[in-house]
Amino acid sequence: MFGGYAVLLCRAVFVFFLFAAPGYSADLLRVYREALVNDPQYAAARAAAEAGREKLPQGLAGLLPTIGVSGSMSSNDNDYRVDRGARINKAFDAYAYTVTLSQPLFRWQNLVQYSQAKLQVAHSEATFAQASQDLILRVARTYFDVLNAQENLKALRASKEAIAHQLEQAQKSFAAGLVTATDPQEAQSRFDLALAQEIAAETELAVRRYALWALVGKEMGELNRLKTDAVLNPPQPAVMDSWVEAARADSFLVQAQQAAYEAAAKEVERVRAAHYPTLDIVGNYGRARTQAGIAATNLLQSEISNIGVQITVPIFQGGYVNSKTREAIAVRAAAGAMLESARRSAELEARRSFLGALNGIAQARALQAALRSSVRALESNRLAYDIGVRINIDVLNAENQAYVTRRDLNKASFDALLALLQLKASVGALGETDLEQINRLFEAP
Repeated sequence: MFGGYAVLLCRAVFVFFLFAAPGYSADLLRVYREALVNDPQYAAARAAAEAGREKLPQGLAGLLPTIGVSGSMSSNDNDYRVDRGARINKAFDAYAYTVTLSQPLFRWQNLVQYSQAKLQVAHSEATFAQASQDLILRVARTYFDVLNAQENLKALRASKEAIAHQLEQAQKSFAAGLVTATDPQEAQSRFDLALAQEIAAETELAVRRYALWALVGKEMGELNRLKTDAVLNPPQPAVMDSWVEAARADSFLVQAQQAAYEAAAKEVERVRAAHYPTLDIVGNYGRARTQAGIAATNLLQSEISNIGVQITVPIFQGGYVNSKTREAIAVRAAAGAMLESARRSAELEARRSFLGALNGIAQARALQAALRSSVRALESNRLAYDIGVRINIDVLNAENQAYVTRRDLNKASFDALLALLQLKASVGALGETDLEQINRLFEAP
């Protein structure tokens, strides 16, 4: 009973996605541009990049003057007694303000911190560039997953139709006493399995469409399909070592880690600079108004201004600077190890993607030839069925074979295209133009 409800639920979800989708087709480029606006993960990366860019003005602030203003106001009510004489009461208000200007002349740690800020911005920009490439890969992978699920469902339905015909023939033969009960039972078992596979494929397609919706925040309708005669070009240059060398130097992950390592090296220098003297220009200007004395009847007003050079020489800080230096050296060593790890990962990704692209393209070409053969076989079976040489099951089997071959061709092609995109990403060269080129291989359904 519950199994029947599950089947109905799966079918309902699948039908919802079919009929709730807008009545237009969406190509790969349009999905990507929707994701640029609506993908929350990319939006978070963009905001993080904006925050990272603020490191530069923060670092520059340490080299620029600082200006401060302080002021005070007090109300005074004082009683005085002179030589046991009469009490004298004085009530008055006092006002004062001071303006202070400080301009660093030599603060080595501030200079190093400004250099660090530039590296931190470079790290943020490289991280954001990698996030932009990741968005392209996620869009392509999700788009291809939906199309794969659609082709898989078509193939399974064609297989189920052929098995249903076999079941019908077996039941008729059993009723006529031509076969034993084993034949229809086996056919029924295969049909039940095919039905279960169809339900699973419908659910998988619905899940893949949910994933696409989560990426762009809306239903995209029917997706453009890969052309049957689409030509996949191998990566250029066609030498794997060229891609590996470029990945080791130009991968955005490597660039980000390189900036992190250099910033960690600067941190060692900045911490050590806490031992160095500092030299500043300091200027003050202030005015004050207060009571001059016990007997005075007038208020005293004063004005002060001064400017000078202030030097500070650190002598001993309890070993704090030495400890922070050792900590920074250890952090620098860790950053160096992470940099080498990023380089090796980039090399590995370049090799994997290069080989995956070549293998996928070779498989796609072989399956294109197989699909042409399957289509010719299907046409021959249909013609033979029309003249009575073949039976209906032969046509259904030929149709099933054509669907399966088309499904395998699409999967191999999508794997190759994704590998090509990943290869470009491994060298930091993946952009919207690459999607435009791939988009030309698709057509409206």
